[in-house]
Amino acid sequence: MEENLNWQAKWIWPNRNGLEQAAGEREPQLAYFRRSFHVSDKSDVRLTVRVSADSRYRLWLNGESLVSGPLKGDMNTHYYEVIDVTDKLLEGENVWAAQVIYYAGRTGPASVWRSDMGAFLLDGQLADGAGNVLEDVSTDTRWQAMRLGAGAFTFERETFTLFIGGGERVKGSDLPIGFTNVDYDDSKWTNAVVVSEIMDGMYGQLTRWQLTERSIPFMRETARSFTRVMQASCGERTWSEGVSPEQLFGVVLAPGEKLIVELDASRMTSGYPRVQFYGGRGAQASVLYAESYELPPEGDGTRHKGVRDDKEGKSLYGFEDYYSLAGVGDSSTAESEAYEPIHRRGFRFIRLTLQAADEPVTLAGIDYRQSGYPLEELAAFDGSDPTFAPLWEISLNTLRGCMHETYEDTPFYEQMQYELDSRLQALFTYSVSGDDKLGRKTIRDFHSSLLPSGILQSRYPSVDRQVIPGFALFWLMMVYDHYKHYGDASLVKAYRPTMDAVLGWFENRREESGLVGQMPTAYWSFVDWTMAWKDNAGAPHAARRGPLTVYNLMYADALVKAAEMNEWTGRNETGAEYRERAASVLEAVRLHCWSESRQLFRDGPAVEAYSQHAQVWAVLTGTVKGNEAKSLTARMLDGDGDGADLAQISTAMSYYLFRALAMTGKYEQTFELWDSWRRQVDLHLTAWVEDPVSERSDCHAWGALPLYEFPAEILGIKPLAPGFAQIGIAPVVGPLNWAKGSASTPHGLVEVGWQLEGSRFTIQVNGPAGIPVTLTLPSGEQRSFAEARELDIECDYTGNAVTNSQ
Repeated sequence: MEENLNWQAKWIWPNRNGLEQAAGEREPQLAYFRRSFHVSDKSDVRLTVRVSADSRYRLWLNGESLVSGPLKGDMNTHYYEVIDVTDKLLEGENVWAAQVIYYAGRTGPASVWRSDMGAFLLDGQLADGAGNVLEDVSTDTRWQAMRLGAGAFTFERETFTLFIGGGERVKGSDLPIGFTNVDYDDSKWTNAVVVSEIMDGMYGQLTRWQLTERSIPFMRETARSFTRVMQASCGERTWSEGVSPEQLFGVVLAPGEKLIVELDASRMTSGYPRVQFYGGRGAQASVLYAESYELPPEGDGTRHKGVRDDKEGKSLYGFEDYYSLAGVGDSSTAESEAYEPIHRRGFRFIRLTLQAADEPVTLAGIDYRQSGYPLEELAAFDGSDPTFAPLWEISLNTLRGCMHETYEDTPFYEQMQYELDSRLQALFTYSVSGDDKLGRKTIRDFHSSLLPSGILQSRYPSVDRQVIPGFALFWLMMVYDHYKHYGDASLVKAYRPTMDAVLGWFENRREESGLVGQMPTAYWSFVDWTMAWKDNAGAPHAARRGPLTVYNLMYADALVKAAEMNEWTGRNETGAEYRERAASVLEAVRLHCWSESRQLFRDGPAVEAYSQHAQVWAVLTGTVKGNEAKSLTARMLDGDGDGADLAQISTAMSYYLFRALAMTGKYEQTFELWDSWRRQVDLHLTAWVEDPVSERSDCHAWGALPLYEFPAEILGIKPLAPGFAQIGIAPVVGPLNWAKGSASTPHGLVEVGWQLEGSRFTIQVNGPAGIPVTLTLPSGEQRSFAEARELDIECDYTGNAVTNSQ
């Protein structure tokens, strides 16, 4: 979003850092900045600042950490943070301190955008109560700066992860330890250099950083302790499992001794581990991050984890950060030397290895700052099946773990935002909290990834481009979900051109048959991580030989959703065109992809290969309807008959399977499908796996399906009109005797509780005032109410009324 603001600050760096210099550097650049200013009377001053950097920063005032950023953006949207620090000011000298890392070239996390040079920016004016400027504290040459020399901070080759950037290797003796303190001596630092103005100011020439105010809340950072020691040893000394980590604080290593400690955080999490030391100059410390104990990988890379916290015969596998101690910690003053990584880490377990050099070293402490999006969990669920409670709680932890400055596929492996994942994560967030800020940012992120051809990138923000064509359709579905939940016409209108572009890309690839043809070979035709397609990286084998049935059906589904949004926002002709396109695509699928002998849809018109995926999307799009759809669904799920050889839907596509079952009146069959989640509980998982094929990630939020299914289907709470202008409640009883809980809407929580005793069904509903409600009883009978305030209905299970009170 373009802004008109009066900026006084300049972009600064410790040196000129010209293009020719940055282009030749492959190591990250770590820079530090300080600026002191005086406050005579803190009761009569105000100070609000705007701050940003390329690539990442953390800002302190008077030794207190205030904020980190900037929010992840791209080359056209560079975010800045706004913070009011008035209540942090001291009378007398105050000191800003900032640490900035610039990811030169392709170093560091791929999800963090960077230009061709590092820079830091802070804009603010200290003013009195009348608004008179007392001092301009904005970045300019009055700021002091220093940059670490070559080799002081580097990245290891990335192992066990993708796109995180590899572990850090840091020389503590080269760091300005204590630089955030007011009394730190920065006399050897140099004056910062101005490397760029904010804007051209006259001719419209854009700088590297197009500034936009942060659009989501600050991440919540919470101090956490590890809950137990899994194992620890130092020479002849050993500590058994279950020992409190605090019992290791104060352990002294003699010169040459090595301490190894493995710690459990009790659940998958993400944040910034911190290790503290006393003394020990030259000692070497490393911190390994892992999701699980596991057996040694097989020769082909196959992994076996089993019970995640069972260490018998297993080890922790992951990447490591390395720190060489400066030896400045002093136990007599309790002033410790501390190491924590610059970039956030995902983990459940860590292994600390501390090797003393020529001096004794003491482990002073180890903890972490949990970091994540401030998700407010407003919704709730409970039911008569006790196995559902852990499914709900683990789903919440999974969603939290994959929510940061973007939605993420996994906090451990990639920290990347993908459309397939994000559509579901946003949907879960809307149900749980009603907060759409991150969802809106995600929609904008992918809109910004549009390529000139009209296709969206599949993961974004990212310095490396990737296209999975079907994922662009999930982005459009994400816009549709927001429209259904919030009814925001301005958002729909803003993204109609991008929807047109995406749909146009697919339309331009339609062949004479009427089908969207084979995808470009440079793109990845991924659909699902299912065992049948493991050798083809999750893409149906039919993708190699022509059109994909599932992509054609997804395209038709996106056309219908786009048609509805266009008609709702006044583009009726466009809506009609999209509906015509969808009908012709579905007709082509019926004509070319249907197998009369198998009574199933092929994965493509030219192959005899079949999957649950093609059948599910045929149902979702109305390619088959009524009894035909029910029969197709039954054949698809017949593991001993017609569906025995079908590629099976995995976690990524389970949401769509559940929708197909709901559409065909077979939703009660989903109660058995939760066994896949229950087995994970038995393995002591605290977040849901990415897929059952690779055993790669132990925290992947497309598995947090209970956060949608329990409120939307078991409680039955759904929007019947955009923005929940009308609420529908249609609970699915299944094998349960009772269920209760709530879901979030833009108007407030909708609370539902129902009970089944013998043949008597009772339901209580309490919803927002003034919002009409349509209640569908288990018998199929519908009743409408002007609002649902303390609604209480009793009937027999076939729907005959007993009492009706409101």
